[in-house]
Amino acid sequence: MPKDIVVDMPTDMRNQEGHFSTFDLDYAPPKPGGITSLTVDVPASTRIPNEPHTTPRWKTPEFIFYYVVALFAIPLMAWVPIHLSSPSHPNYLYYHHRLSQGWMFGREVDNSDTQYRSFRNNIPSLSFLVLIFIALKYIYTWSALRSALSIPSDKLYLIPFYLVFSALYLTGLHGASIFKIVIILTTNYWIAKTSRGSRMGPLLTWIFNVLILFANETYGGYRYASLHQSLEVLDAFQGIYPRWHISFNITMLRLVSFNMDYYWAYNSRGGENLSSASTEKQRANTPLPLEDYTYRNYITYVLYPPLYIAGPILTFNNFVWQLRYPIDIPIHVQCRYLVRFLVSLLTMESILHYMYVVAIKDTKAWQGYTPLELSMIGFWNLIIVWLKLLLPWRFFRLWSLASGIDPPENMVRCMVNNYSTLGFWRSWHRSYNLWIVRYIYIPLGGTKNVTLTTALVFSFVALWHDLSFRLLAWGWLVSFFILPELLARYLLPHTKYGQFPWYRHVCAIGGVLNILMMVSANLVGFVIGTDGIMYMASQMAGTWQGFRFLLAASCIIFVGVQLMFEYREEEMRRGVYRRC
Repeated sequence: MPKDIVVDMPTDMRNQEGHFSTFDLDYAPPKPGGITSLTVDVPASTRIPNEPHTTPRWKTPEFIFYYVVALFAIPLMAWVPIHLSSPSHPNYLYYHHRLSQGWMFGREVDNSDTQYRSFRNNIPSLSFLVLIFIALKYIYTWSALRSALSIPSDKLYLIPFYLVFSALYLTGLHGASIFKIVIILTTNYWIAKTSRGSRMGPLLTWIFNVLILFANETYGGYRYASLHQSLEVLDAFQGIYPRWHISFNITMLRLVSFNMDYYWAYNSRGGENLSSASTEKQRANTPLPLEDYTYRNYITYVLYPPLYIAGPILTFNNFVWQLRYPIDIPIHVQCRYLVRFLVSLLTMESILHYMYVVAIKDTKAWQGYTPLELSMIGFWNLIIVWLKLLLPWRFFRLWSLASGIDPPENMVRCMVNNYSTLGFWRSWHRSYNLWIVRYIYIPLGGTKNVTLTTALVFSFVALWHDLSFRLLAWGWLVSFFILPELLARYLLPHTKYGQFPWYRHVCAIGGVLNILMMVSANLVGFVIGTDGIMYMASQMAGTWQGFRFLLAASCIIFVGVQLMFEYREEEMRRGVYRRC
């Protein structure tokens, strides 16, 4: 079973132009070739493995058997939802009204997911906006450098451009609601500065931002007319996306980041070598000089256009560090990331054109389905949840990379390439996980009180997503489902039993249980809710046919977990180290 590991990296890695390289900074150089070339590049861990690498098992009889199982199971998993989405299927009439005209081989498309539809329908206009932003940035840079007496080594000269573009961007998005946003941002900044490093700063920061989240939800973003009748005219200017309070959940994370980073910087002893903070983690953790925590830098960071709507989440320290010490992001890295995005987009389009599982789920058109068919509706809905989040995150991260700022990668594993509950949350919405660890988990005590801390963390995560019982139930389920893995790691540590042949198979059984629990929790939180999961559970466990399917599915998942184990071992053989 894969271990947690690391690579030691030099601290000062500038290129000849004085900029840092993304390869030198954050990415361990993997050995070329092999299936692991598909692994997403993210910063390496910081612990080095003491054990020698295992002998590859890819060509052993055991794994040849696993390939046979996979060759049978994977096509079946794809065929079932395609069959259920056929116009000739009896249940097709129940959800047909939710389908739209598609573009792929005359097929209709299931564009019924509201959240993804708002992104999918606006991809052309967003792409045009990105091109305008990049073009204006290059024009501004050319003009600024032409008038400068010397070429600056930082990118702080871009701040006025970012501020002006952000003002125009938010005015177009939210109309007159930009004034509400600025008032909230200014109040949060005032809390940080007036606290001046006292312990009241973090407390007031959290109270204020949590209250804002609840108020936004309760009052729907507020109306000017509720303040004074003369202000009602401002309510008419709503912008393209009037529901500013929905995306403000992401903005709130940046407000907390600034205040907490300022609090820690104010109370630090100073003397840190800022230029040597070369890794992503070091950039986030190294305090900046107090003069960098200005209102101008704060507004630039919070409203930075590429990351404003959906992230990924970048800490204030990391953002300003990258302006002071620009990172060299080669064009071939950006092009490769663009290809990844386009392949993911095409995958999503293929699923939506051939598997109408979202429409089936929303209309509950699953009458007469077998346990296999029910499970595949749930499974492919989770795949769509993964893709509908991955695509906007990669789009906006690509925009940020093109403008010279390197935020964390959010999705570093495919949803089905996870067997560990802890590893899953490290790889799913990774930038949010890093934020949670830095600003909640560690301040609350971290591993010193892991059970209580985990419960509090996932309760916050659930309420941050949506103030609903369904997501609160999801948060509690996730917290509870982490406990068996923690117990298993304590009772059967790899350091003590890893050399025994049976250990890998016992870990795989644990991986099967983890996957079944994670699937159940995420179906509750993001797909069918508590009522839907109760119906599905009754069909799985309440009938002999369902029990037989559950047993067969567990055996197939066991095979998948073994392949996941070996894939991670192969990553380590090629110098790729992950904790997920």
